[in-house]
Amino acid sequence: MVIVHRVFRRESGLMPRFVRAVPEGDTARAAEIAEHYLDYAEGLHHHHAAEDELVWPLLLSRVRLETDMVVRMEDQHQRIDETLTRIAGILPEWRLTAAKGTGEKLAIAMEEHRAALIEHLDDEERHVLALIAEHMSVPEWEAVGARAVEQIAKEKLLLSMGAILEEATPEERRFFLGKLPAVARLLWRTVGRRQYAKRVRSLRGPLPA
Repeated sequence: MVIVHRVFRRESGLMPRFVRAVPEGDTARAAEIAEHYLDYAEGLHHHHAAEDELVWPLLLSRVRLETDMVVRMEDQHQRIDETLTRIAGILPEWRLTAAKGTGEKLAIAMEEHRAALIEHLDDEERHVLALIAEHMSVPEWEAVGARAVEQIAKEKLLLSMGAILEEATPEERRFFLGKLPAVARLLWRTVGRRQYAKRVRSLRGPLPA
């Protein structure tokens, strides 16, 4: 969970900067950033859906969780969804026009999203991870990650791997790659690593400090 959280922390922080750096009227660049955001939002949705389906029901059946913590997590998910809805209301117009004024509204909405997200991730890591480690088996926990991966389009799997591996420690990389089939590891070494590096170079060109 923590490795995936790093992806969401990193990308939610970069997104407003990407938007503000798009030149007025550069719709090609706006479309590229919009597509990246949609991939991010889809990944976040699948991550939360897997938690809602496979983590909370098990914990609630095995642990006497404090009601206020459960309510807090649910409220945070709702607030995050609301910020995503606001972004979705602005993104299409900005993608078509790359207008600076619309871009600024979009960047502010993305910053509000990040604030809600970081609060939630911090709480999960502070209060929930220990419960997962104590009350969920390894196969049960691995099923959570597998459920999220199942939802990723095949053509985007290698990019998703790259996003996860970017800030993984050597130990985390060995563990993550070790869980993959041999063919997936081969694809990552021969195709995925270069594909992800190209995507990063394209997205993270010169950015304002």
